[in-house]
Parts: sequence; structure tokens; C-alpha cells
Amino acid sequence: MLLPAPIQDLIDAFSRLPGVGPKTASRLTFYLLRAPDELALDLAAALDALKRGTAFCQTCFNITEAGHAECAVCRDEGRDRSLICVVEESLDVVALERTGGFGGVYHVLQGALSPIEGVGPDDLTIRALLRRVQGGGVREVILATNPSMEGDATAVYLKERLTSFDLTVTRLARGLPVGGDLEYADQNTLLRALSGRQAMD
Repeated sequence: MLLPAPIQDLIDAFSRLPGVGPKTASRLTFYLLRAPDELALDLAAALDALKRGTAFCQTCFNITEAGHAECAVCRDEGRDRSLICVVEESLDVVALERTGGFGGVYHVLQGALSPIEGVGPDDLTIRALLRRVQGGGVREVILATNPSMEGDATAVYLKERLTSFDLTVTRLARGLPVGGDLEYADQNTLLRALSGRQAMD
């Protein structure tokens, strides 16, 4: 059965989103087709506002409102600018801010090194990070990339690029989740927990 072009176009658009397959894309499209007009119009307006109303921070590349050169974290004068936490995506900033335990600033790479997908150092905001460090006043860079092959490769690359600077480079600790049982932990998690063990004070 051939679908009208507007329906097929929306299915194709949804299918390009990460984690959305053809069946989910079709379900979403037909749901919107039957939904009240205001729901579809609200969604369209929100998508339009997303692109028009946001921008990237000129300092750390986190998301910010359009019209602001810097994000809320970079504008906050109470933050410790000598401590930079490097993350892959803006969602990582949200997760770390939710803890309430970090008082420094961030640098968003906007991805991770992935030769298989053709993502190299020039595709990320690594040069901007190095310029920030060269500007002076940075005592520690925390590499908070994801615990994946790409995240680890990115952290190793950044560590090599930062060795010439007079600062400390650290990596987020890895190990067992709070409330977890050893018997349910996978082998890699257990090995990282063992290698990252700390003295009890």
C-alpha cells in the first residue's frame, strides 16, 4: 500500500532518529495523524523552537539559549574555573549537575573519537579545549567520557594532548553501583572496581 507523501515523509523523518526503527516511526506517525490537531501543532512548534531558540556556548560548547554567548554554568561566577570536566554530550552535563557535587566548569566534546564512524579529533571540540587550557589558570582536567571503547580512546587521546601542560589529568572512577551485589556485576565492572580500589580512611 502506497502512503500519501506527508505520512511517508514523517515516517522517514522519525526513522532517522536514534533508537527509532520503521515500526516505531510508523506508530508515532499514525498516532499523530489521529491525535487532536493541537498536539501535532505543539510538537511542530516545540521542534521549531528547539532549533531557533538554542545555541552552543562559545566557551564550553554546552547548549544554551539563543542570544547568550555562554551557558548558565559558564556565566556563573561562583564556579571554579580552574577545574574543567570534559564530557561527550550536553546530557552528560545535566547528569553531573543533578548530583550537586561538582563546582567546576565543563567542556563538551560533542561526541567521541570513532574511526569506524569517521569521527576524528577535528570533528570534536578538542582544539577549543586545548586553547582554554593554554589560556592558563587550569589546575585539573577531569576526563568524564563514557566507559566505552570510544570514550576510553577519547580519554587516552586527550591525556596525551594534555601532558605538556602543568596540570593534573584525572578520569572518573569506575566500579560497582551503590546497592549492587557482586554476583550480578559483569566481569569488566568487577575488574575495574578491583583496579580502582582505594584505601579506607
